[in-house]
Amino acid sequence: MTDAPSPGSGAAPPPEPRQTRDDRAAWGEVSPGEPRWPPLVAVLVVIGLQVALPQSLLVALGPRWLVPAVEGVLLAALLVTNPHQVDRAESNLRLLSLAMIAVITVANVIALGELIHALLDHTTAPGRSLVFASVPIWLTNVIAFGLWYWEIDRGGVTARMLPHHRQPDFLFPQMVTPAASPAWTPQFLDYLYTSFTNATAFSPTDTMPLTARVKLLMMVQSLASLLTVALVVSRAVNILK
Repeated sequence: MTDAPSPGSGAAPPPEPRQTRDDRAAWGEVSPGEPRWPPLVAVLVVIGLQVALPQSLLVALGPRWLVPAVEGVLLAALLVTNPHQVDRAESNLRLLSLAMIAVITVANVIALGELIHALLDHTTAPGRSLVFASVPIWLTNVIAFGLWYWEIDRGGVTARMLPHHRQPDFLFPQMVTPAASPAWTPQFLDYLYTSFTNATAFSPTDTMPLTARVKLLMMVQSLASLLTVALVVSRAVNILK
C-alpha cells in the first residue's frame, strides 16, 4: 500500500467532488405540488370581472351568462377530479385546465377588440363607461397569461413534479441567487407576478423568458396591455377636456 503524496511532492491535487443534486440549478428540483386555491381564486376573479363588463362588449360572445357558465363548468370539473392539491399527472386534467384558460383568453381578446372599436368610434357608448370597462379587461389579461405561464413552464404544473421534467421556459431570480433555497420551485403566484410585471412594464422585468413559446406569449400580452392602456389614456384625456 503506497502512502498519499505529500503537499510538496508536486503531485496533482485530488479531483473536486462531482456536483450533487443540491448544487445544481434550482430548475432541476422537483416540485412538491401546489395548493389548488390560488389558481381557483384567480379563475373566480376572472369570472366576476367578465360579469362586470358592459353588455356592449360581450355581444359577439352571445348571452352574458354563456362564457362565465362555460368557465364555471370547466372549473367545477377540475375541482371534482382533483379538489385539494395539484398533484396528479393526468393528461385529462391538463386538457381541462388548458381549455378553461383558452376560453378565458379568447373571451378577453374579443372584449378587447370590441373595446378598441368602441373607443375609436366616438359616436357609440359614453367614454366614461368604456374607460371603466378597460379595468376588468386589463386585469383579466394579467390573470389569463399568468395561468398560461403556470401551465406551460417545464411542461406544466404536473410535469414539474416528475424527476426528469423539461428544462425551464422562465429564468426566475431565485434560480441564480445564492441566498435562495436550493430546493426552491416556482408556484402559481410567481407566474402571476411575472404576468403582472410584464403587463405593466410592457417587457420582462426580473424574470426572463428562455424559450420561443413564452417569448411569443409575453409579446402578445404586452401588445394587448399596451393597446388597452394607450387607447384608454387617450380617451380619458378627451373626456377630461
